[in-house]
Amino acid sequence: MNRHFEDARYYLKRAGETATKGVKEELGPVEERFRELTGKEEEPEPSRLEAVKADLKELQEKAEGEAEEAIADAREKIGDYRGKSETEA
Repeated sequence: MNRHFEDARYYLKRAGETATKGVKEELGPVEERFRELTGKEEEPEPSRLEAVKADLKELQEKAEGEAEEAIADAREKIGDYRGKSETEA
């Protein structure tokens, strides 16, 4: 890509980030006032521990599912092997 386009893309990204920060800063008090009037509290962000726990739970469920599939495959193969050996005998 042309160096000028790379520079332009970089500066557009920075301008967007700066504009986003500015809008959030300007609208922060408005949002707080709105929440006071409506009685809605801001949703707390999940703590790092809660996020890690959720990730571990997801991984556990995935591992359990994969283990169940592996067991089912093994049982099927054993059943096929036993069926073949009985007909050969």
